[in-house]
Amino acid sequence: MFDMSPRTVFECEMTKLRNELKEMCFHVEAVYDRLFEAAEKQDEEAVRSILEQDGTAREMEKRIESECLSLITKQHPLARDLRTVSASLKVVTDIQRVGVHVTDMAELILRLDMQPLSDCSAHLPEMIEETKSLFHKAIETFLKRNAEAAQEVIAGDDKVDDLFNLVKGDLVESLKTESADVDRCIDVLMLAKYLEKIGDHAVNVGEWEIFQETGNMRSTRLL
Repeated sequence: MFDMSPRTVFECEMTKLRNELKEMCFHVEAVYDRLFEAAEKQDEEAVRSILEQDGTAREMEKRIESECLSLITKQHPLARDLRTVSASLKVVTDIQRVGVHVTDMAELILRLDMQPLSDCSAHLPEMIEETKSLFHKAIETFLKRNAEAAQEVIAGDDKVDDLFNLVKGDLVESLKTESADVDRCIDVLMLAKYLEKIGDHAVNVGEWEIFQETGNMRSTRLL
């Protein structure tokens, strides 16, 4: 039996941090997928089950935050390691907010009485897929430490924004008809807004990946 060196202990704790961050990212991504699969199948019970798991991502966030702060205060990481811990501390907040938005969307889908989302707006299904793709790519760029791909994530948010405007246009046209349900249109617009916000969080994750590699955030040197 022998004592591990401080560096070995630090590397073990960093590995644990990476694994727990990966678990949280995959959890939130899976819940997003499950929500829209349930919506497509009009499976109300599955949508309601997502609301019951509302606190899971928050619990993961608190645990990871605690580990990050412990690494900073007890291990005093320098340079690249400090950037990784600091970026992870920020990214978990974005991931947790995506989890909150997924829960918010589940409530809206229930309020829409599980109506097919393509009936709400012809562009909504494409926005759902584009947002899913962008969020997945953002997670991959951070976990695999790919700053070049992170730049693509940041640029890709324009497509999500464009689709939001198209959904909004669909709803404006719908409101011009006498049979338009104003409350329903507002709920659909809110759903699209949450998707747009998830795109913004994906951009944040991409920016934190660039910081993780370079110490720069939006062309400003931070660390």
